[in-house]
Amino acid sequence: MRDIIKEIIKFRDERGWESNDKPENLAKSIIIEAAELLENYQWGPDHADLTNVKEEIADVIIYAIAMAYDLGFDIEQIIREKLVKNAEKYPAKK
Repeated sequence: MRDIIKEIIKFRDERGWESNDKPENLAKSIIIEAAELLENYQWGPDHADLTNVKEEIADVIIYAIAMAYDLGFDIEQIIREKLVKNAEKYPAKK
């Protein structure tokens, strides 16, 4: 995980984009990319372009990683914390 985070941040910083990567802008970008992902399913799952689906998922993840990094969040930790919270809220069926 740390390697991919470094790669994403390096890519961004080499292009001078870090000055625009404020939490508000990154949150907007996540929503925009999620909408582009959803657009693949506008006319049903049989019409989805899976190559584009893969690219849009990557865009959402990249923006989310950049946002977490900029806010100083440990991505693995916040995911684990959320999984614990979700397990309490939605217990497994027996």
